[in-house]
Amino acid sequence: ARYEALQQLMLDTLVAAVSGEARGSQAVIDAIGQTLAGAATDPAFVAEAVLLPSEAFIGDQMVTVDPDAIRRERLALQAAIGTALESQWRAILAGAAPPAIDLSRKAKGGRRLRGVALAYLAATAMDEVPALAFRIFSEADGMTERQAALATLAHGDSDERVAALDIFYQRYRDNPLVLDKWFQVQAWSLRADTVDAVKELAQHPDFTLANPNRVRSLYGALSGNQAAFHQADGAGYRLIADLVIALDPKNPQTSARMIPPLGRWKRFGDARAAMMKAELERILAQPGLSRDVTEQASKSLLG
Repeated sequence: ARYEALQQLMLDTLVAAVSGEARGSQAVIDAIGQTLAGAATDPAFVAEAVLLPSEAFIGDQMVTVDPDAIRRERLALQAAIGTALESQWRAILAGAAPPAIDLSRKAKGGRRLRGVALAYLAATAMDEVPALAFRIFSEADGMTERQAALATLAHGDSDERVAALDIFYQRYRDNPLVLDKWFQVQAWSLRADTVDAVKELAQHPDFTLANPNRVRSLYGALSGNQAAFHQADGAGYRLIADLVIALDPKNPQTSARMIPPLGRWKRFGDARAAMMKAELERILAQPGLSRDVTEQASKSLLG
């Protein structure tokens, strides 16, 4: 009940802000502050409860989705929470992280909560946060903290971001499943150039259309990155459509699974809807299209 109440409060606040209603963030800040009081005894609950609803979930509550407004208001609320509760976030990070070998619920929750605290501090754009994230990345003895710190750095534009991505790649380049996370974290980035970054990563020597997991880690993550996928110029739509066309002869099943995000065109404004439909029509116009892709693209075009 506490979890649902806090999530609903955050959701109502964000939907109101996106819709142009001024509700303010103080009620959310107060509720999260009170919830953080239980961090020491039940970090697993707290880590999940204080997370803001995802951009996609916020969009699901709206008749017409505005990805740009959703990202703007969500980041603004995240920054307000990070600033107002800075001392509590720092207190969570001040102690030693639970060792990776400790698989108890409390230890897992503690590691998760540290990643959440770091993300809230990063939202404030304080100058020292990249160095803090890089230190956590470097000192982590397990993947949970290392990946959380890497994800935080990947959203920004710092020298530490470049260094961490290179270190992670060099360390795990021979581990396919972990390397998938390296591609994924960059496709999930909140940076304005994420679509261009995905284009570059698709040319990386370690990317191949022959590996379905690698395709999902890059292109699947992009389609789940709401503001990037719905970039106003339609570049995200074109990139996914290009993938579907290129992948269809090699793996029609995986290719077809990349199409549904384009099929949500009715939920968006006229300009985005027209571009999404145009990409679906371009896919269907390809000669020799597989049955899987034809069926999925036709269904998606109907909305």
